[in-house]
Amino acid sequence: MAAIRFLPVVLLSGLLVGGRCSGPVPLVIWHGMGDSCCNPISMGYIKKIVENKIPGIYVLSLKIGNTLVEDVENSFFMNVNNQVTQVCEMLAKDPHLQGGYNSMGFSQGGQFLRAVAQRCPSPPMFNLISIGGQHQGVYGFPHCPGESSHICDWIRKMLDIGAYTKMVQERLVQAEYWHDPLKEEEYRKNSIFLSDINQEKHINETYKKNLMALKKFVMVKFLNDTMVDPPTSEWFGFYRSGQAKETIPLQETLLYTEDQLGLQQMDKEGKLVFLSVEGDHLRFSEQWFYTNIVPFLH
Repeated sequence: MAAIRFLPVVLLSGLLVGGRCSGPVPLVIWHGMGDSCCNPISMGYIKKIVENKIPGIYVLSLKIGNTLVEDVENSFFMNVNNQVTQVCEMLAKDPHLQGGYNSMGFSQGGQFLRAVAQRCPSPPMFNLISIGGQHQGVYGFPHCPGESSHICDWIRKMLDIGAYTKMVQERLVQAEYWHDPLKEEEYRKNSIFLSDINQEKHINETYKKNLMALKKFVMVKFLNDTMVDPPTSEWFGFYRSGQAKETIPLQETLLYTEDQLGLQQMDKEGKLVFLSVEGDHLRFSEQWFYTNIVPFLH
């Protein structure tokens, strides 16, 4: 949800395909709540480092809107389904991406890129790296980006008033992945984004097929996360239905046991990668990033 905070990273370059070097795989990045495509201490910095250290790589850091201000505002107030549709159109028209690409989403950007993978298989996404993405949603809003504290106070009020009302769902991004374990039926019925991509309204076989086409689905969980409630959502776990104290891992959810999204099969095939880092939300060291994330950019 917040801007990423990390130290400079040294990245590798080159991609070996069919025994010959064909250049690096393009990378698409989607930022989190309250951030922008080109923030010099977050996404802008990542883009610059990747471009500098991987010669010839094409990096697209997604901007939702015509200006950086709009990009930040849209991370709060633009219907997520419309954002995903817009991104799908951008990727389909980008000549640099037609052979396929890797993707890396930060916080809510991780789940939004998963929606892209499920809904828009062309051009193909190879690896999906979700860094702190809330794949089962959130049921709490403890902290938020410092510069956006007044917005977050307003968001909390809207969620308290009625997260699943049509007005709030269509106008507030965070409501679209608000998952109330005490109101599961209302959530499944009225959530216009998360319950759809998580196959909780009905089973969309195309979503399942498209997600299973990934080579790797990497999920990063922050063990000391004070922003995402519950943190296990970053590994596709969540609260056991009907209460908000006990959590269960992905492997105990119906989504997994009934393989509604293909995650069980992907797990058996070694396509799911669960990583953790000892830190708060989106905070990790240069060495951790270098060791654990960089290999998936090739």
